[in-house]
Amino acid sequence: MPIASYEASYDNGDTFPFPLLNMTSGLLHKQTVFLIEEQANPSTDFFILPVFAAENHTVIRCGHADLPSREALTNAVVVFVRYIPAAWLKLVTAARQRLRALIFFMDDDVLDFSASAQMPLSYRNKLVRLALSRYSWLRRQHARLWVSTPYLADKYADWPPQLVLPTPIPLPNRVRRVFYHGSVATHKADIRWLRPVLEEVLHKDQQAVFEIIGKQDVFRLYQGLPRVTVLHTLKWPAYQAFLTMQERHVGLNPLLDIPFNRARSYTKFFDITRCGAVGIYTPDSACASVVTHQQHGLVVGLDQAAWATAILSLTQDDAYWQTLLCNAQAKMLALTVQAQHAYADLRKFDK
Repeated sequence: MPIASYEASYDNGDTFPFPLLNMTSGLLHKQTVFLIEEQANPSTDFFILPVFAAENHTVIRCGHADLPSREALTNAVVVFVRYIPAAWLKLVTAARQRLRALIFFMDDDVLDFSASAQMPLSYRNKLVRLALSRYSWLRRQHARLWVSTPYLADKYADWPPQLVLPTPIPLPNRVRRVFYHGSVATHKADIRWLRPVLEEVLHKDQQAVFEIIGKQDVFRLYQGLPRVTVLHTLKWPAYQAFLTMQERHVGLNPLLDIPFNRARSYTKFFDITRCGAVGIYTPDSACASVVTHQQHGLVVGLDQAAWATAILSLTQDDAYWQTLLCNAQAKMLALTVQAQHAYADLRKFDK
């Protein structure tokens, strides 16, 4: 594989006495690439995908359990990111003569057990099982070694390795943040009810993300969904500051019909609106008493499919969302004025 000069340098003049990966190499000319990764991860996004995106290669991302046929690997490039699962090892061993190239990439020192001495034992065992134990196999298979840092390139110089430089990951052009900030202690049923709603929304709108407050049980409940952030519970002052930190778009306030929820006020309308989001509320709730459907927000019955549709109507129609937000902000101001007038009676302490 042709490589760049052994004296390749960064703009700051630093030079590296080892080969940099040349992304215009003949090996990489319009290849089918099987990229094997445990799951979506920063190693792949920073280092590996940019290599093959440069010339529009066909990249097939595979989890550890995703196995193609042996025939599908004919003249393909196989790239292992950090780990080599047993099933793939067996497949590649059988199909090695068919491959155009076999590559192992690491951005940590996963091939030296002593390097992980300060790491948890469970993580070290994983490294042994999926990386370190594969060292001899990689050498026998004449795999190419790609590494992320000069340190790794120097340490494994006898391979010899090639250095892959990282590329910044572009941010999504349009993200719509949907959130639910109900208290875990009093809203466990609401949190469970929302799970299938968000599953449908996140599947249908790749630009939607979801934010929820909770502890380990909430994390476990939502961990199978993409683009979900579970925040640790916050004290009230910290929560107030937190609301100002990020742009939000859709706030959720489902209240199941249980006695505890019937005593709620409409303060959640304030929380949702003042952080720049449009709310979705349930009928017969306190918030619904101040929100007119499709004017200050959406009021939707407790039907999970209907809630998914309502969320998508806001994440996918900017003009509609903006109109409802402006109306909600005006309504919040009107409610503030109304409250100020009502306070006058509370301040009358005559016997």
